[in-house]
Amino acid sequence: MTAPTTLSAPDATTAVACFVRFLETNDAPDGLFAPDIFSDITLPTWRLQADSAEGLVAIRRTGHPVTGEVHVTRVEPTPRGFTMEVEERWVDAGQHWYCREMFRADVAGATITELAVYCTGDWDERQQRAHAAEVVLVRP
Repeated sequence: MTAPTTLSAPDATTAVACFVRFLETNDAPDGLFAPDIFSDITLPTWRLQADSAEGLVAIRRTGHPVTGEVHVTRVEPTPRGFTMEVEERWVDAGQHWYCREMFRADVAGATITELAVYCTGDWDERQQRAHAAEVVLVRP
């Protein structure tokens, strides 16, 4: 886990660290999510929502049942919480998988009360190879 150090508010920094731990383990630390959190998850061809912590955790566990590594590439404070950009990598059934995600979180104390997620979708090894063959990234 990359330690997010760019936020000045201690509670928001705690929320970021706990949220990354949730992404890596699929287990939400106590108090990370408000019981009535609203989450809006946008995928390449689908959109999901939940209005509870249990619903959000269920969406995550269904979409990413295998845990892995999260690399935080950027965290920025907002007046109501934070935004965060991450890359996730995991191994499932012998395949190495990859995705990129952006999060916008509203925070009260160290508790996330609202969450928007934008995900590239999960890329298997074939997709990653095709992308590497077709695209030269300016900033990898």
